[in-house]
Amino acid sequence: MTKLNHHRTGSGEPLVLVHGVGSHWQVWEPLFELLTDSFEVIAVDLPGFGGSETLEHTTVSTLADALVGFLAAEGLERPHLAGNSMGGGIVLDLAARGLARSVTAYSPIGCWDTAGRVWCQQALGNAKRLTKALHPAVPAIFGTAAGRSAFLGLVFGRPWDITPQVGIDTAEGVLGAGGFDAALASFTEFRLPDHTAVADIPVTVAWGNRDILLTYATQSRRAREVLPGARHVTLPGSGHTPFYDDPAGCARLLLDQATPSR
Repeated sequence: MTKLNHHRTGSGEPLVLVHGVGSHWQVWEPLFELLTDSFEVIAVDLPGFGGSETLEHTTVSTLADALVGFLAAEGLERPHLAGNSMGGGIVLDLAARGLARSVTAYSPIGCWDTAGRVWCQQALGNAKRLTKALHPAVPAIFGTAAGRSAFLGLVFGRPWDITPQVGIDTAEGVLGAGGFDAALASFTEFRLPDHTAVADIPVTVAWGNRDILLTYATQSRRAREVLPGARHVTLPGSGHTPFYDDPAGCARLLLDQATPSR
């Protein structure tokens, strides 16, 4: 089994956090301080991302299988699961296998039509190629609010507000991800599970209304159709990766999901 690099902190019921394509466990850091009094937080690097080795054959499905193996190896029986983008699709997949106590999916893949899926794949592929071409200049570009706004609006709702280092880390995460290209290509085959497979657990789907990668206006509406039993939430002012845009709002969804009477 491929070992997964991960970060573990806090105490309470286990909460496993799963990043999107081209990302890494650190994308969840803005939420840690808000969650660790209530959860044992386990943020993972999927195979081929961050500090985890790349699989021989990478698809969304094989990444999900690797996460199943990680949960078993770590003795994590039906933890709370949360995921962003590709990670959102993966945690819904695991929930359909009966492996989750609850699921929170931030802008999950799979709620697209063909045009939306192609846009996502092309936008991310082009972003990687541009980042690679501009790599020597990335620190200078992201050192200005204008540069961050121009290049990072695909994933952040308020890119001018993030620090230059977060911008640099985002770029390096994409360029250093050995599983990026294969995982992105496999989006073509990915399908969300039937909603009846996750009907017995709490499911929340959250979407930033500034998400232009998995477009809020169309895909959040489609999410309501394909997951009618879920709680659907809009995060005002947030983009595709909302944890820097609205950490309090993102954390509150997880806390409310695990403790509905809170």
